[in-house]
Amino acid sequence: MTSTLFQLLGGIGLFLIGMSMLTDGLTTFAGNSLRQALARFTGTPFRAFTSGALITILLQSSTATTVTLIGFVSAGLISFTQAIGVVMGASLGTTGTGWIIATLGLKVSLGLYMLPLIGIGAFIKLLGRGRWPALGIAMAGFGMLFVGIDTLQSGMTGLSSMLNLESLQPDSWWHRILIMLIGTVMTVILQSSAAMVAATLTALDVGAISFEQAAILVIGAAIGTTMTGVLAAIGGSILARRTALTHVLFNLSSGLIALLILPLLLWLIDAMQTYMHLQAGAVALAAFNTLFISVGVAIFLPNAARFARLIERILPERENTLTSQLDDSQLQVPELALGSMHKTLVLLSNELFTVGRQLCTMPTESPLSPTERQRLHKALDDSQEFFADIRLTDEHDALVPTHLAQMHVLDHLLRLYGRTVNVRLTPIENVPAILQAALNSTDHLLKLAIEGVSGQAEAGWLQVLAHQNEALGLLRQQARTQIMTETANGYRDSAQALHILDSMRWLERIAYHVWRICHYLSTENHAIVESGTDIEPA
Repeated sequence: MTSTLFQLLGGIGLFLIGMSMLTDGLTTFAGNSLRQALARFTGTPFRAFTSGALITILLQSSTATTVTLIGFVSAGLISFTQAIGVVMGASLGTTGTGWIIATLGLKVSLGLYMLPLIGIGAFIKLLGRGRWPALGIAMAGFGMLFVGIDTLQSGMTGLSSMLNLESLQPDSWWHRILIMLIGTVMTVILQSSAAMVAATLTALDVGAISFEQAAILVIGAAIGTTMTGVLAAIGGSILARRTALTHVLFNLSSGLIALLILPLLLWLIDAMQTYMHLQAGAVALAAFNTLFISVGVAIFLPNAARFARLIERILPERENTLTSQLDDSQLQVPELALGSMHKTLVLLSNELFTVGRQLCTMPTESPLSPTERQRLHKALDDSQEFFADIRLTDEHDALVPTHLAQMHVLDHLLRLYGRTVNVRLTPIENVPAILQAALNSTDHLLKLAIEGVSGQAEAGWLQVLAHQNEALGLLRQQARTQIMTETANGYRDSAQALHILDSMRWLERIAYHVWRICHYLSTENHAIVESGTDIEPA
């Protein structure tokens, strides 16, 4: 009993580790090519379904496909309706693992012959450079899959003599539901439908369970695998939760439909064995797994748009925030993360530029209420955290200039926020003409900045902005000489003079940060980041 239990646990563990290594290795080795293909071939729900299925088969992980998918939807690259097609494709694609196990893992004892592959993969991982270590991890993971299946087979052989499921014959609806729940719970515990399907296929192969019991367990596994997405989406963005709900409703509906028409599906499998020479046992079970998911696809895919509207009604869009476009799923694809970060930085910039304009027309304390101030502060904090989590590797050299530019933008936004909160514009009676000129110039600069980062300014706006910033600096120097002379001649008292000079300095710093933010946000400057350009003047 102890030996059987150890082999079962060890076999499942080796299989899970192998699956994880295979998925992670292939995802890293493929780089962005598979992700770009996913975004490129999702024009219609059917194309989205096809790309989701193919990429899931290649990556051997519906989770990897779904996580990438959430990032694409968040970034606005594909619509939610297209995303539904990808979710369905991923559900069908993940049944490919069952075919690999049934046709290779159980037919031939490959565990021994895969040991050299594990060793070669380990050497490639240790000695390779660039993306080759990722391929080594994938090779070792692929080999470990079959070692796990062999170990699992040995454990199931011992279990078949001790396990008696005659009391759970699927003649009764209650027994069918109970068997399905067992498959669902076991999948949730294992956190992998592939592992549950592998265990079910192995148990069927050694005669521990009947074909009908195995079919119902596979239905339960399809339902249970959605819980991983649900757990990952808790506390996530609205798009993450919608995608997880889509996965749950699709797999749950497909599973329940399969349970209702189980006799018909089993009859179809028997017919395929008779007329198409489908092999009985594990191969037939793999076919059943693909068949009942295909039935769900046939029902839901033509109605993808209606399905999307249903999901959106169940989970309506929450209040739009400055950082609503940022989603942790985008971190899997740095291009997406940086693209959404750029949009967020534009929103934050426009918000602060607008506050600056209000101060120029009505010099007083910050127009930001405590609630608005807290909202801006949180948006800046969330943006910093998201940006800090963006990881660039050697294959992302082309993104480094954009990454550095956004770092500069964040730095200037934080400084600009500090100045809009700590206003240094003191109301002065009979505002001197030079201070009024500075206020008007800063207001014009901010107006141009808002138009520029929003894409509404004319060509060459950035150069105009730079000239206005430089002119404002010269105006401050001129004001310093003029105001001090007037104070020395008794025209102004010293307190008023210091307030005027402090206001001029505050305006100059606001203008400087606005100019630098626009410089780094502008598309033409993303590719070139000049060193030393951000040394602030004294």
